[in-house]
Amino acid sequence: MAHSKAVERYFPQGTAREAMEFHRQIPAFRMTPLKNLSRLAKFLGVGGIWVKDEAERLNLGSFKVLGGSFAIYRYIQSRLGTHEPLRFDDLMNPEIRTKLGNIVFAAATDGNHGRGVAWAAKTLGFESVIYVHKLTSEARIAAIQRNGAKVVVVDGTYDDAVRLINEDAQKNGWQVISDTAWEGYTEIPTWVMQGYTTLYAETQQQLAAQGAIKPTHIFMQAGVGSLAASAFGFYAGLFGADRPKMVVVEPDRAACLFRSMEIGDGKPHGFPGNLDTIMAGLACGDPNPIAWEVLADCADAFFSCPDYVAAKGMRVYGVPLSGDPMVVSGESGAVTLGALTFLMEQNEYAPLRERLGINENSYILLVNSERNTDPDEFRQVVWEGGHAVPGEYRKYGNPFQRG
Repeated sequence: MAHSKAVERYFPQGTAREAMEFHRQIPAFRMTPLKNLSRLAKFLGVGGIWVKDEAERLNLGSFKVLGGSFAIYRYIQSRLGTHEPLRFDDLMNPEIRTKLGNIVFAAATDGNHGRGVAWAAKTLGFESVIYVHKLTSEARIAAIQRNGAKVVVVDGTYDDAVRLINEDAQKNGWQVISDTAWEGYTEIPTWVMQGYTTLYAETQQQLAAQGAIKPTHIFMQAGVGSLAASAFGFYAGLFGADRPKMVVVEPDRAACLFRSMEIGDGKPHGFPGNLDTIMAGLACGDPNPIAWEVLADCADAFFSCPDYVAAKGMRVYGVPLSGDPMVVSGESGAVTLGALTFLMEQNEYAPLRERLGINENSYILLVNSERNTDPDEFRQVVWEGGHAVPGEYRKYGNPFQRG
């Protein structure tokens, strides 16, 4: 779609520049690498594959800190009643801290978002409380605690944790920094999505250094949909009708966006079930409604993938073809590469490849959104061959649904 009111609303001109200017002030902030998998691209029959590798973003293992930190920054601006840019050092100024008072930042998470919020709060000298669902691994919980947060385990799903922390925050006077929206709470999730655009502004600089203008296709993983919406919002805003084709990739056990598109009434819909997938970072049953607005306007396809698609992506990243760089990717980070390999290798998907225009002249952008944030699960998949591709699908089969 050439024109999107949702993109204009949530990603106005100048948003990415403001986010990047803030992030560049953070101590130890570095641009993450854009890796070129040229051998794999040739192997799969496409022109190129670029991977924006977020595994070492501020040594936190995920892109999520970009959104959480920018949302906290914008919240502080709002609380101080100013639209003027603040330097990172200004936020530590005793006079400003006195005006702000004591703030406890709170978030619900499957791991990475909570870690980013906890890190940003700790770095700025604030307290944080993070709620996680009962399937969150001990490794992810420990990583959040190392960043100074109090962690509460909720007996339920990620969506239950979102609901409960909102209730408890109202009782306790905490400030929720969420990457998903609900009625009456849209401004902060918008800031979170806007914070993610730094990732793509960096990508465009790196592509320009390689003599490229833009990717032809973007495959983006999705939980509530905020990261995917930020990618699509950034590129639709930058290139308009000439934007890349955009594909959303979800776990088949938490495919809320796929289901919303399948129902087809233009509204976001929840996904039933216990959301039990190895893609913990994508195990979300309810879409972010403001992200859904962008995705409904901009996405060209939605894929719903079983866990073995993500597991294959992890192994392909971890054991690259000779000459390609290795990428250490967690389950949620690797599902887009897994989906791309199945799409290109399975003959039955030739019509889908043709519909999306993916061929030897295509240049694909992927985002490794996390490193092995759960080391035990990573070893089980990569070392032990966990979640292997079923035999009947190894050559031809039906590894993911499409819509």
